[in-house]
Amino acid sequence: MAASNSGKEAYPIPPASADLATTWAYLEEGVDHIMTKLQTGVSYTKYMNLYTVSYNYCTSSKMQGAAGDQPGGGIGHRTGANLMGSDLYNNLIRYFVNHLKTLKTQSDSLQDEALLRYYAQEWDRYTTGANYINRLFTYLNRHWVKRERDEGRKGVYPVYTLALVQWKTNFFMHVQSKNQKLAGAILRLIERQRNGETIDQGLVKKVVDSFVSLGLDESDINKVSYEVYRDHLEAPFLDATEKYYRQESEKFLAENSVADYLKKAEERLREEEDRVERYMNTNTRKALIQKCEHVLIREHAQLMWDNFQQLLDYDKDEDLQRMYALLARIPEGLEPLRKNFEDHVKRAGLAAVQKLISEGAAGTTPDVDPKAYVDALLEVHQKNSETVTRSFRGEAGFVASLDKACREFVNRNAATGSSTTKSPELLAKHADALLRKNNKMAEEEDLESALNKVMVLFKYIDDKDVFQQFYTTKLSKRLIHGVSASDEAEASMISKLKEACGFEYTNKLQRMFTDMSLSKDLTDNFKERMQQNHDDMDITFSIMVLGTNFWPLNPPTHDFIIPQDILPVYTRFSQYYQQKHSGRKLTWLWNYSKNELRTNYLNQKYILMTSSWQMAVLLQYNNNDTLSLDELVNATAISKDILKQVLAVLVKAKILINEETDQYDLNPNFKSKKIRINLNTPIKAEQKAESTDVLKTVDEDRKYVIQASIVRIMKARKTMKNQALIQEVITQISQRFTPKIPDIKKAIDHLLEKEYIERVEGTRDTFAYVA
Repeated sequence: MAASNSGKEAYPIPPASADLATTWAYLEEGVDHIMTKLQTGVSYTKYMNLYTVSYNYCTSSKMQGAAGDQPGGGIGHRTGANLMGSDLYNNLIRYFVNHLKTLKTQSDSLQDEALLRYYAQEWDRYTTGANYINRLFTYLNRHWVKRERDEGRKGVYPVYTLALVQWKTNFFMHVQSKNQKLAGAILRLIERQRNGETIDQGLVKKVVDSFVSLGLDESDINKVSYEVYRDHLEAPFLDATEKYYRQESEKFLAENSVADYLKKAEERLREEEDRVERYMNTNTRKALIQKCEHVLIREHAQLMWDNFQQLLDYDKDEDLQRMYALLARIPEGLEPLRKNFEDHVKRAGLAAVQKLISEGAAGTTPDVDPKAYVDALLEVHQKNSETVTRSFRGEAGFVASLDKACREFVNRNAATGSSTTKSPELLAKHADALLRKNNKMAEEEDLESALNKVMVLFKYIDDKDVFQQFYTTKLSKRLIHGVSASDEAEASMISKLKEACGFEYTNKLQRMFTDMSLSKDLTDNFKERMQQNHDDMDITFSIMVLGTNFWPLNPPTHDFIIPQDILPVYTRFSQYYQQKHSGRKLTWLWNYSKNELRTNYLNQKYILMTSSWQMAVLLQYNNNDTLSLDELVNATAISKDILKQVLAVLVKAKILINEETDQYDLNPNFKSKKIRINLNTPIKAEQKAESTDVLKTVDEDRKYVIQASIVRIMKARKTMKNQALIQEVITQISQRFTPKIPDIKKAIDHLLEKEYIERVEGTRDTFAYVA
């Protein structure tokens, strides 16, 4: 407002005792000036005079003029101060009604953007003026209006709210009643923007905000009501949006690919989000986005689902990301994708193994190479895991689909056939190769990374007990032969297994390391004792004493005559150990022992690294140049089948000569480029026995695991039906291996026989625990 206003006032300020006509004439002139000519300013004096006149009139308690009906929805006369308030209030209503008649007339000829500009301009002028007038009549609001409302009179409002009510009734509804002229103008402008034209967003926002301002909650006039906005703008806006996008999407898909449509839909959704931010009311966001999602995504979801496989086949990462983001917006939109993805991964895994088998079939060996097998599985997992992370944002449902598919092809594929033990066996063999000294992993980080990859596949193995048994067997060989890559790598792998399966799973593995440490101390102590008591010890000797319960080692299946050369050491250590640990029994595992022999019969001295069987054979040639097969059998007590394989290795290495059937001569002309010659290679009988022994041990262990599980469950539940018991056993054991139902039934029968459980009398399928 301006600070001053030139010229004389049209009406002199009335005295405090002035009547209604005089008072209102003065007030009306001021009100009209504020409502129509505010830009020319109102002096502070004039404004205060208007306020004072309003105040004086409201506080006067004289009886005034005759009562009568008031035009424009006024309040009927009463007496005293009430009368004064109602007179002023009714005159204000009359003024607003007359003022708005002019606007109605001027708006009738306007359309679209011209109408919106006129409406916005007049709305600005009207609400600004109404704000000032509201303050002029502060006393009226504070006392008369408040009292009327407190007494429950409807239709009485503070002056600013009254101005809005009159605008809505006398102008807004008039414009809207002509085919939603105002809302239609807004919608046509929005459609032009959707078609790529630039529009005056500020203008749209001003008009849209007026719809919200015109809402009135009769129960609480200070509360925002969205009724007018919802009925007159939001509802037609949502209908127009649905119609527009339905037509556009159908036309676009008829002319373009699904991949292009994904971009278009993504763009359109972003635009609509932006539209709410710029000029629609924020309450519209949810309904608008739901409507757009329904038309743009839900109605074309089948087409997207059908094209998903093509995007996967061609690794269209960006399109996959878009499809995921769009379908994630609708209920159940992702479920068909997850199922499709699971099938895709499963097919890829099975194909990778089939390819490996086909390539291997052309080679000489029918066996699958563990490294090639593991690499093939990992490649499929890694590629699809990256797809889940990159294209599907690591969403839990897709992770579950990946896991389910991997579990399928890791356990059942062309290499495993119907066997569930082949994958864990190959994985354990691959881990063994990694942890040996001669592996190609030069850097420790590379080895650690390779072990982590083993654990990725380990997670999917069903028969973890088979892996455990193979791993334990392989570890025992690495430790016995001293071929571990490093103690750190071994400890790291055990730690990973412990984390995945718990303490019990790795307990034996850790005990094996303890035995190795104790054996080193034992060897040192024994040597020290021998140096004190015997000075004829010319054999370097180290011993490993390994606990039967922790090491998967089998003693020789045949007798063995200990060669005279090592008999003194054997005898002395046996006595030393019995003195140290009375009551313990030592079983000598000659089949795992290794030896080094030095040649004295040749010009060049060689060191031969041998097995116990090879040592026993070669030591016979200290006293003989030639020996028959039968003589060697008698001298060593090794079975003829195994002895033949042992001799074959020595003949191949040209240490012995086999020119006559079953006759073996020491080769006096033996030569080799190497000084240290390793003859200790596994013989076929031992290799074949390893897998058989492991699986036999697994089967035995499983019987006890199932029985122990049944006893635990029955002890906790006391009574249980047969089917429920079987299901509970499967649930408890499935983390370790998948038990077969016939095996569970056998275990139940065994426990019935042993009286751990019994059948409940009068029932066929209910068992009770026997305390």
